[in-house]
Parts: sequence; structure tokens; C-alpha cells
Amino acid sequence: MVTIPENEIEIRAIRAQGAGGQNVNKVSSAVHLRFDIGASSLPDHFKERLLKLNDHRITREGVIVIKAQQYRSQEKNREEAVRRLYELVDSIAELPAKRKPTKPTRSSQKKRLDSKIHRGQLKIMRKKLLTEPVS
Repeated sequence: MVTIPENEIEIRAIRAQGAGGQNVNKVSSAVHLRFDIGASSLPDHFKERLLKLNDHRITREGVIVIKAQQYRSQEKNREEAVRRLYELVDSIAELPAKRKPTKPTRSSQKKRLDSKIHRGQLKIMRKKLLTEPVS
């Protein structure tokens, strides 16, 4: 697990969206987390893999933006946003296993060709037979 210094994470409290009665209009309980990948102290290979990710939370400028507004308390939303950031970074921490190319077995090749021949025979059987008129 990678640790991220707190001074690299920018957290702002904002007003939450949606229903919530009178409280939602006056209390800023939602949290906006911003993390600049390029300016961070993460290892270079982590930065590259994060920037290559096709994730809607990563902007073109290389900034991760996470909005947490699930809880009514600002502190819980702050913890949730930081947890999601760590989850995102941990997802790229482990390298995917290298694929070892394999050859199809002889029996699987034969099975494939047999099924193609069978399909072709079925289609031939569906054709109308041409009958010559009897004179």
C-alpha cells in the first residue's frame, strides 16, 4: 500500500446536492478532494499508470477529482473521499500478470472445423430443391 502525504491532497467542503431539508442549504457537509498526479511524490511508474487509466475522475490535466457526499457529517465524507483515492491508487499498484500465448490443441482445432462443416451442411439442407417439370 502506498502512502500519500496529506499536504498533496487538497480537500474543500462544499454543499451537498439533493434532498436534505433545511440542513442541506446551510451546512457544507460534502467534500471535494483534488490530487495532482504530476506534482505528487508517487513513483514515476505509478504516475504513468494513473494517467493512462480511463477513469472519469481523472482530468486531462492529470488531477484526480473525487466528490464525497454520501454521509451527513463532513468528517465521514472526508474519510470516504480519501479511502476512494487510496483505492484508485492501489488498483494500479499491482501489475497485471503477463499473458502467455498458447497454441490451440489439435482436438480443439478439429472440433472447430467439424462445427463449421456441420453449420454449412445445415444451410445446404435448407435450400429449395430444383425440380424439373415432367413432360
